[in-house]
Amino acid sequence: MSYGVEQRAWRLSEADSWPFIRHALDLGINFFDTADMYGGGESEQVLGRALAEFSQRDDIVIATKIFYPTRPGPNGRGLSRKAIFAGIDGSLRRLRTDYVDLYQIHRWDDHTPIEETLEALHDIVKAGKARYIGASSMFAWQFCKALYLADQHGWTRFISMQPHYNLINREEEREMLPLCQAERIGILPWSPLARGRLARQWMAASTTDRVRHDKTAARLYTATEEADERVVNALTEVAEAKNLPRAQVALAWLMRQPGVTAPIVGATKLSHLDDAVAAMSLKLEPQEVELLQRYYVPHAMSFAE
Repeated sequence: MSYGVEQRAWRLSEADSWPFIRHALDLGINFFDTADMYGGGESEQVLGRALAEFSQRDDIVIATKIFYPTRPGPNGRGLSRKAIFAGIDGSLRRLRTDYVDLYQIHRWDDHTPIEETLEALHDIVKAGKARYIGASSMFAWQFCKALYLADQHGWTRFISMQPHYNLINREEEREMLPLCQAERIGILPWSPLARGRLARQWMAASTTDRVRHDKTAARLYTATEEADERVVNALTEVAEAKNLPRAQVALAWLMRQPGVTAPIVGATKLSHLDDAVAAMSLKLEPQEVELLQRYYVPHAMSFAE
């Protein structure tokens, strides 16, 4: 989401974006997640050109998403058969590839029967335009229904879920994460650092343009600020005791949660990628985990991204 052809607000230009993709590859990262609506398609364009320059197609995994508006008019959004067929072709063109490895529905579409969506996605896979399909934030009952219908009709099954999940928003632990574990679904959390709130002291100002322009963060986290501050203070205590950045500790906690495959990390500084990779080998002691989880309070469910 952070990269585009033209620099706007917090989004980096294509020239400024390429070093991040190159650095990720150098670190051994091979999974890249984007969406057709990020930057009006510009993010897919940047990623496609950079990966064609720096990597071999079969060595990497490209994931993109469909649902949000990409053009005016009723057919420019949603999960109808028409929207999905047009959407995948547009994404493949912008990404400069014959197929995506993971094609995800960005949200649940209340205006399209889920059977229509599932059959269209199945046809996309059978046409060779996607290797697998995945989903992102929705209610657990909706995801369970989609899995059941796919099995009932012999359609391609979802193999991944992108939930909103981090130390200060753990609501998906109630139903979605246990469902994914029971159904052997990969879990790819978005906003793993809570829009940067888990990467700095609670009262400290952000050092990135993205956070300063991020209106979604205000909707996601302002209602529970007092409790969230206690969680961040506990995170700070653990990180300082280990002499490590907060981001590394927060990501290490997330990656040790059952079923979590890979957090979706947005990087606007090269150090963000370094912290993400370092977190993979960071071991947290049981008492540290207990401290990190001690002050959590329930949050309102929100599927905004």
